Amino acid sequence: MDRIFITNLLVRGIIGINPEERDKKQDVIVNVTLHADLSAVRASDNLDESIDYKTVAKSVIDLVESSSYFTVERLADHIADLCLAHPRVQTADVSVEKPGALRFAESVGVAVTKQRGE
Repeated sequence: MDRIFITNLLVRGIIGINPEERDKKQDVIVNVTLHADLSAVRASDNLDESIDYKTVAKSVIDLVESSSYFTVERLADHIADLCLAHPRVQTADVSVEKPGALRFAESVGVAVTKQRGE
């Protein structure tokens, strides 16, 4: 299986359980790996046979910017579902991090993997 990846996409959204997290958007870092068979596009060099990662990134940005999740787990799950909506994607690996969420830690986050049909 081939992979397309989007690394360290910095987006701002409402995420968290504390009152101050519910009022103000905060930084969220998203990483996505899309597993798909890319043999057709490798042979043809025709974008129509691939996955447009710019469109995927824009969809992720729109989802996070309009979000109001309490947990990064739920946000990561919904991002994975969004990725799996593309018919060529078989598996989506998604990590979501909240930089500065823990004192003395650069970041905290979760990683989920979802497959088509789950």
